Amino acid sequence: MMTTESTPDLYRRLAAALTDRIDAVPADRWESPSPCDGWSTRDVVAHIVETQAHMMGVVGLSIPEGPSTETDPAAAWHHTRNAVQAILDDPSKASLEYDGHFGRTDLSSTVRTFYCFDLIVHGWDIARAAGLDETIPAEDLALADAVIAQLGDSLRMDGVCGPAIAVPAEADHQTRVLAALGRSA
Repeated sequence: MMTTESTPDLYRRLAAALTDRIDAVPADRWESPSPCDGWSTRDVVAHIVETQAHMMGVVGLSIPEGPSTETDPAAAWHHTRNAVQAILDDPSKASLEYDGHFGRTDLSSTVRTFYCFDLIVHGWDIARAAGLDETIPAEDLALADAVIAQLGDSLRMDGVCGPAIAVPAEADHQTRVLAALGRSA
């Protein structure tokens, strides 16, 4: 990975950037279509909330019941973010191990790669759907590149990312990363 940040700090930083985007979604844009086929802005937030809660369950942890994305997607995200951050800040919880797709691993490692990657990518999806600034910082693009390389063909599994989109060689870094994820910048 390109960053030297600890996993809790990396999650904290990326979750803060996602929070800024979620908090900026205009009330009339929650049902706007996102770049994720068939999903609205609200659906993208629901996906993030649900997948992060599911991941905690894989290691026997849970996120307490909180606000619903149906009634308050921003509050639901804040609740989930805070619960996940508290888990990551506790080394005894963050180091819980499980058998994953790539073999034996721990919660912190999975959050560091896939779930932090998810915050970057879905942050862009939300920005695109809500008409917000879509810029992904260079350090986050580098992190996304590293995860894309690490995931390899697993990136194309059903429900992860669609086929890569061809872009010109001179396309900027963000456009190339998004194209690798099946998204048009």
